[in-house]
Amino acid sequence: MRVIDIPEFGGPEVLTIADAPAPRPGQDEVLIKVAAAGINRADLLQRQGHYPAPPGASPILGMEVSGHIAQLGPEAEPRWKVGEPVCALIPGGGYAEYCVANAGSCLPVPKNVSLVDAAALPEAVFTVWANLFALPYLRSGERFLVHGGTSGIGTTAIQMATALGARVITTAGSKEKCDFCLSLGAERAFNYRDEDWFEGALEWSEKAGVDVILDMVGGDYFPKHLKLLAQKGRLIHIATTGGSQVETDLRLIMMKRLVVTGSTLRRRSVAEKTELRDQIERHVWPLIETGKLRPIVDRVFPLGEAAEAHRRMQASTHIGKLLLRLEFDNA
Repeated sequence: MRVIDIPEFGGPEVLTIADAPAPRPGQDEVLIKVAAAGINRADLLQRQGHYPAPPGASPILGMEVSGHIAQLGPEAEPRWKVGEPVCALIPGGGYAEYCVANAGSCLPVPKNVSLVDAAALPEAVFTVWANLFALPYLRSGERFLVHGGTSGIGTTAIQMATALGARVITTAGSKEKCDFCLSLGAERAFNYRDEDWFEGALEWSEKAGVDVILDMVGGDYFPKHLKLLAQKGRLIHIATTGGSQVETDLRLIMMKRLVVTGSTLRRRSVAEKTELRDQIERHVWPLIETGKLRPIVDRVFPLGEAAEAHRRMQASTHIGKLLLRLEFDNA
């Protein structure tokens, strides 16, 4: 099968097409003939040598795919059938014509979403659900700030939070991107390049602060977030593009009774991902099927243009998800 290989760590130019043997599904896994793979910032970090695949996972890039089930492991969930269209969260191996996924991390492709576009769903939906709604940290009627509103996570969070009754504000890097966030349901969208998003958020909240912040930045945003949060507010970190080292006065957290937390998704156990999958299928898939949530796809690249796709993500010019399409697939 064709795969995207990384002969050495480096920039997008190191991504090359290579041949590799197709994987075989394990006991509780399925083999997927890949139609499309989602591109995530974690892929860029792995390409650079900063984010290795978990032990036992494929070293090939790609953490989410869509496609058809080609083979079932002997103990895979009996609900799945060969030929069935699915999308799946995987720990690695997506930039390839075939990949394996644990059956508990697979979801049926929603009826109103194309097979290719379905590859844009798993990583963003699992991340947003796990961090905002599984516990839950965000409730109907609360004020919610998500940074990076036009990223895959951002577009998903805006739509899900709005559909589930929260009031949403966000940040983005251009007027075009801010306008798009408003079209998804955000009440305000601040251009962080030429607006003071902190003061804007305070003004929007009438000085009361926001209840929940989903942050991908960290760094010098951290003290601003603590000041912006309302009493009993929740700050949730899912990435650290602005730096992972921060300083704070713990007394502010104590006096406001804040919750400061964070998580990653890739290294969670199969059991935990299966539990999240079941919750998502019960609560989020109906939002997709009724049109309240849709995957936002910026551009679909053929497999051979993986390097160009990574360059587009690095430049942050995209709105929504970037996908790789396997040319042989007729989806």
